[in-house]
Amino acid sequence: MYPNLPSLNALKVFDAAARLGSFKRAAEELFITPTAVSHQIKGLEESLGTTLFERKTRAVQLTSEGQMLAQTTSQIFQQLTETVSEITCSKKTLTVSTTSSFAAMWLVPHLENFYQKFPDIIVSVVTGEEVSDIERDRRIDIAIRYGKYDESTKNALHLATETIGVYAAPSYLTQIRDISEAQLLETKWVNSSLPPLNWQTLLKRKLDGIRVRQFDQEHHVIQAALAGQGIALVSSLLVQNPLRNQWLVPYRGDSKFSGIEGFTYSALIPSRHSRNGNVLAFVTWLKEALRDSPYS
Repeated sequence: MYPNLPSLNALKVFDAAARLGSFKRAAEELFITPTAVSHQIKGLEESLGTTLFERKTRAVQLTSEGQMLAQTTSQIFQQLTETVSEITCSKKTLTVSTTSSFAAMWLVPHLENFYQKFPDIIVSVVTGEEVSDIERDRRIDIAIRYGKYDESTKNALHLATETIGVYAAPSYLTQIRDISEAQLLETKWVNSSLPPLNWQTLLKRKLDGIRVRQFDQEHHVIQAALAGQGIALVSSLLVQNPLRNQWLVPYRGDSKFSGIEGFTYSALIPSRHSRNGNVLAFVTWLKEALRDSPYS
């Protein structure tokens, strides 16, 4: 019926390589070898009588013909995915991308509540500080982003804006009389695009003579505070469980320690899932759970 079309499998492999800009990453997404990807692309180029990629040492780049084909395959596969999802809503596993700290300190501890409401949906959590392109990377169904909220971002939903507070183990606070005697704990962001939220910002002065220990993950700062190593400057959202169990308590040495506004958590839904019932159910639950959090 369509005698001039290449095989659907070859177009699927091409679409993955075009979206991800890499034969290796396409192979990982499709669970095949890079050699198999290269073979499919070569066969597609031979059948079309044109070159679709320029091969470079560590990357591939679309030619003008490749860009034309990529625009079409992207639209077709996205429409196909949306239609199948709308008809069957059959995808029971949601892959959620977020930061390591949010996953460890908030999302995973709250997932049981989600499973009680939606026992047929399994949530797979992927962590990292790199910002994934969820429109291109089809392995990610929902991305929970952290930082300054931009209303103009396509398909972004505001979830919650945190407060940055000052917390320590009760046993540690009995050992100090003043903040100048304490060891201060803070996060040095891996994501360099985030402006610093540190002790110097909070105290509005240089920290001469005060000990400050930095960690590149916020949940490491919390763990250090739990171990009685100092006073932590961290998100109130992420210390809900330690506060509830009184493993950590707020430090009340001065009014400035009552907390400052931090960053915002937002959910990004790729266009292909804009009508996916399971995705929308998870995002709705997430927003409500964060709204009802006692320390948000």
